[in-house]
Amino acid sequence: MSKLRIGLAGLGRLGQRYAENLARAVPRAELAAVCSPVDAERAWARDTLGVATVHETYEQMLADPGIDAVVLVTPTSLHAAQIEQALDAGKHVFCEKPLSLELDDCRRAAAHAAKATKRAMVGFVRRFDESYRHAFMHIEGGGIGRPFLVYSQTTDLADPSGAFLKFAPTSGGIFLDCSVHDVDLARWLLGRPKAKKVYATGTVAMYPPLEAIKDVDNGIAIVEFEGGQMAMFYASRTQAHGHDTHTDVTGTGGKVSIGRNPRADRVEISDAAGVRNTVLPSFYERFAPAFVTQARHFVDAVLDDTPFDLTMDDAVEATRIAIALRESQQSGQPVLLD
Repeated sequence: MSKLRIGLAGLGRLGQRYAENLARAVPRAELAAVCSPVDAERAWARDTLGVATVHETYEQMLADPGIDAVVLVTPTSLHAAQIEQALDAGKHVFCEKPLSLELDDCRRAAAHAAKATKRAMVGFVRRFDESYRHAFMHIEGGGIGRPFLVYSQTTDLADPSGAFLKFAPTSGGIFLDCSVHDVDLARWLLGRPKAKKVYATGTVAMYPPLEAIKDVDNGIAIVEFEGGQMAMFYASRTQAHGHDTHTDVTGTGGKVSIGRNPRADRVEISDAAGVRNTVLPSFYERFAPAFVTQARHFVDAVLDDTPFDLTMDDAVEATRIAIALRESQQSGQPVLLD
């Protein structure tokens, strides 16, 4: 097979970015089909990307013999069931994070994938960012001794319109929506330790409607891992300066930091107001190249029958920890993990 023929489900804002990457930036992929219940989204795929085969339903696309794999950029509540459907239909599957909002669904999907003849991968895009990969190799090579502490944050530019509030009730909460990336990074950079205890708290600084759904717009969390390793996380939807993702890893012989200055480019402006740089507005601009690398990794691994960098168990564990953080934030009590 010279190319992997892919059907993409979900053509919202992020789904369209995935579609553009698969159509234009992944040489070994062919965007053979898409599906969406929205007429305008299907028309966009036809007119903008030249996708000839469009379906209104996911089931119709799975029955299409012209595709080998599916990419899911659908609502999180659908992920687990759609992964299982794809595997049962004989398709490889890539799914955007998180695996599910419910831990039982995560475990069921992982068990289903373990028995399937086709393969499944859940995407945590930061693992494919060049800077994070360089940091991982430095740590793995012993560059900071034994790593024992991670600080990582995902903080978004404030949106005075509150548009994200429409999405918030189905997001799973700030820790599952935002910090799950940091959770996965921490486990990856620390050598995949098992979490044993978490504590989280938060506040509503800017968006009062979140209180009704027991969510917050700023949250902090601590995770204790086996072997004395630790992680601290900060998530925010209210930053004034732009999207700000960065991570520090401390070891017995040093420290490595990734993205501490969330600069948009390498330009520094010096004037009467001081010295400054501009900041990227959202996560996609920050990680756009990594989304392409991630798609290429999935396609290459399927075509070449090589391992995925992420396992379904990694996705389950990241979700397990993020759900526990949400539980702790809502209860005000630490949560023990078995």
